Formats: sequence, C-alpha cells, structure tokens
Amino acid sequence: MADEQAPNDTPSRQSGGGAGQGGSPSAESKPQIGDSRPAPKIGDSRPAPQGNGGNGDQGNQNRQNGGDGAQNQGGDGQPKKRRRRRGGRGRGRGGEGGGGQNQNGQNQNNRGGQQKQGGRPAPVEAITSGDAVELDEKTLKRRRGRTRKGKAVGRYLMCVHVGPKATQIATLEGRKLLEHQVSRPADDISQIHGNIYLGRVQNVLPGMEAAFVDIATPKNAVLYAGDVQYDADDLDNGGKGEKRGGKQPRIEDVLKAKQSILTQVTKNPIAHKGARLTQEVSLPGRFVVLVPNSSTYGISKRLPDGERKRLRNILDKAKPKQHGVIVRTAAENVTAEEIKADVARLLAQWDDIEKLSKSTKAPALLYREPEAAVRIIREEFTKDFRGVIIDDKELYEEVKGYVEAITPALADRIEYYDEEAEGLPLFERQHIDEQLRKALDRKVWLPGGGSLIIEGTEALTVIDVNTGKNVGKSSLEETVFRNNLEAAEEVANQLRLRDIGGIIVIDFVDMEVAKNRDEVIKTFRQALARDKTRTQVFDISELGLVEMTRKRIGEGLLESVTTACDSCDGRGHVMIDGILD
Repeated sequence: MADEQAPNDTPSRQSGGGAGQGGSPSAESKPQIGDSRPAPKIGDSRPAPQGNGGNGDQGNQNRQNGGDGAQNQGGDGQPKKRRRRRGGRGRGRGGEGGGGQNQNGQNQNNRGGQQKQGGRPAPVEAITSGDAVELDEKTLKRRRGRTRKGKAVGRYLMCVHVGPKATQIATLEGRKLLEHQVSRPADDISQIHGNIYLGRVQNVLPGMEAAFVDIATPKNAVLYAGDVQYDADDLDNGGKGEKRGGKQPRIEDVLKAKQSILTQVTKNPIAHKGARLTQEVSLPGRFVVLVPNSSTYGISKRLPDGERKRLRNILDKAKPKQHGVIVRTAAENVTAEEIKADVARLLAQWDDIEKLSKSTKAPALLYREPEAAVRIIREEFTKDFRGVIIDDKELYEEVKGYVEAITPALADRIEYYDEEAEGLPLFERQHIDEQLRKALDRKVWLPGGGSLIIEGTEALTVIDVNTGKNVGKSSLEETVFRNNLEAAEEVANQLRLRDIGGIIVIDFVDMEVAKNRDEVIKTFRQALARDKTRTQVFDISELGLVEMTRKRIGEGLLESVTTACDSCDGRGHVMIDGILD
C-alpha cells in the first residue's frame, strides 16, 4: 500500500516503471505519474521500435495482443485474466488497419489526416509539394548563385545517406565535416521535436510549477508554467491565483488532471527525461513561421535594415488577422507572392490540424514534422550550398519536388548519387566516415600540436585544453596564448559537430595577461556565432575556466551512433574478478 500512496514523481524523475519499484500487480496496473508507459497503440502514433522500452519480447507480444503490457501481465510476470478485446480485427496490429506498417517496418505515408490508423485519422503531414510561384528569368538568374564552368559554387555541401536503419545528413564546409544528424525511420518515440499533439494532462505539480502530459509516447512529457497559454476568462477563480505582477496565473489554476490540451514538442526526450512541451504552437515554412492564435509579428534580425523594411511592408498585407507571423532569414529578396503562398500553405496545414483536434481523442498525434532531410533543407538550404547529394532515389525525388516548389532557382543543385555507378558509398567518397570516427574520440589534436580532451558526464561536459607538443618559440605566455586561440576555434567546431548540449566547462591553459584572456574569449564567441544553436558564454574565470551553456534539443553524436556497453553499463570499467565478492 505504501507504493500505491507514494507521491508522484517530479520532472527530473520520469524514468522507472511501476513493476520494478512497486513489485505488486496493483503497482503494475496503476503506474505512477511521470513513469515510463508501455508503447502507444497503433492508433496513437507510429509503433515503437522493437526492444524500446522494457523487455523487447514481452513488449512485442503485448502489441500483438492489441493491448498494453500492464493489461496482460501482473507485477510478478504471471499472466492475468484475459479480457475481451474491443475495436475489431485491425486494432492493435500493424499489418491490418489503415495506418499499419509495411514489410520493412516503416509506417505508410498518409498525408493530410484523411486516411485512418487503427480507427483514428492519420496525423497531418507537412506540405512538401505544390505549384511553384512563377518568377521572371532575371529573378531566377540572381537567385541561382555563383557558378564556375557550368557547376554551382558554394561554401557548403550537404550529403544525405539513406541506410536500412537510419538516414544520415552531413554538412561539409569544403571537405571539413561541420554537422551530422541521424534520423531513424518510423520514429515517433525519440525524435518528435516540432510535432503537435492533443495531450491529456496526467498530473499538475504546483511545487514544481509543471504538469505531466500524456502525448502517447512511452514517457510522459513535461509542460512548465512559463510555456502555458491561457485565457483569463476561462480561469475558475477569475485569475485570483496570479503571481506577483498580475501576468501569469499559477499552473494549477490553468490546468487540471485529465484535461485535453494542444501542445508542441520543443525538446526531444533524452535518456530518462521525457519530452518538453509548449502551448505556443508554431508551424515553420520556408520563408515564414506561422504562430496560430497569436499577435506575434517579427522579422529576422540577421537581415539588413533595408530588406527588413521591404519585408515589413509585404508582411502587413500577408499577415492573417487572427495569427502571428515571423519572417525568416531565407526570405531575403523573395517576392510578395512567394511569402503569400508560404503563408497560405501554412494556413491550410493549421486548418487541417484544428479539424483533426476536434475529431479525435487525447492523447493523439496531430501533426508530424517531415523527414529530417526535408526539414534540414527547409531550414538551411540556400545558394551558399553548392549542392545536396542524396543516395536514395525515392528521397531524391521528394526533395527535388519540394525545392522546385519553394525555391525553383536552386532545384538544379539537388543531385542523385548512384552508388553502384560510382563504385564507392557516398560518405566514403566525401571522406565523412573517417571524420565521424575521429569525432567519437575523446582526444582532438590541434594544428599547432596541442590537444583537447572531451569528457561527458551526467550533469555537464568538461573540455580540457593542453599544450601537448606545442612548445612555441618566443615565450611561455605567447605559446599558451596561441594554443588557446586554436583551442577556442576547435572547441566551437566540436560542440557543433558532436551536438553537445547543456552545461559545458572549458579549462583553458592559464594566461597571465588580461588582454590575452579577453582575446581568447572574443575569438571563442565569434566562432560560436556560426552555430545556429543558442549558446551563452561567460568570461574566463580566475582559474582559467569558461562556463557556458548550449541548448540541448536531442541526443548528441555519440548517443546517436553508439549504444552503452552491457558489461560496464557505459562507464568504461569492468570489475576485476576476485577483488570484490
């Protein structure tokens, strides 16, 4: 009984199951709020990959029976009384029903929320095709970018490799690998950033100013008070529970248990932590971002003042009255017709999402972001890229059609790579594989002979700068200063390549001259400015340490391409036999 009456977990304790802690059938059938849940049913979202979330064989058997693990087995592992299944033959099995899986285990691509999955409408998919806005030849020529001897010229190159288990996207500057991302097929479990859900509030924690929300994923997501949207007229107490300043009411006055709310994922689930949510939904397009039911109005600050003024005049006419719009950096030099078409495309998506939210029950997936390759091209592809090379014909056709619809001037920079004809895999041809293997090492060599040691922990990442083989020529201070300048540039590159997030502490070699310390931190900030992920850097302390944070959205490079060792549980140490019995 003590386990059944225990208080609910806080946001930092979202892992662990009822069976493993309670040890009784009642604890298994009634898991604690915030604990891991069985994989969602087919109607809720895409099926979980095999082996994800508990015993793989047991989870597969439960899914074949069309129910959750808690309904089929008790806490001691013994089968409970079998209940009659409702919902027909197609319910609970991927092979039958409208939204099942194909033989390769991949989810069938249903767009527009029209087809159904297990009795529920399929989620709305991002529109990646359509008619392009007609542009005159002069405009097209200006947007095509630079060419040399008939070939496109650009600073960056994007390579997309589609494998049987995952799709890898690599961005290179020259031949140097800058970024690498991994997207697994049919994954509505770990890579859900940007997805929109109709969630059901499981529990509200006033002491943590947060709420756990069921969004049909194994772990309940967390919604903090600062991310809650509300209408003062809908509050039970008329807003009397507001905080000092009268701006934000307490979360328990806005949200109640079992309440259905529309939410969007802002951070993927990482390790034992569930996804993070917000109620301020936004739909990204190529040139603008639509913020439904908001008065948001903005233009990217990266654009020059003259261009911002021109776009402001266009936005005044294109902005819907009931929705907010943010103009992206990619909108530079685009026409009013292109911005209006992008807004109309996003409005159509939002209308489909609203209709779906009214015809389905929580928890349910309402909108799914496109595949990683399409999403990254939407966010980053400009004339600065000399090309996008894709080694999968189907994905090439999809991306080609999308670029032709939104940026026809750059459509000829999308290339198909035929591995059989070329004789080498794409990543091997571009020397990406060898750079990825080096990026997994804890030691990174600097050009002058120094080195970096990168170690990750549960709470933070520590980077140690060493002079190593760099002995310099004139003085110790000059040698250390030059070594730290190289380290500042390389640390910024490694943070971006390895996608390291959270708290980061960098131990530069001690410098006596204050001017040198200021120059190193200035160089470091300039190098980080090329990273689109938000960072915050503090000055060098008296101990020579730099403390910084980098926004963590998903798993890093190491976690995306490796698994923890079963013998040492990822610690890198194995107990010596005979020492500790």
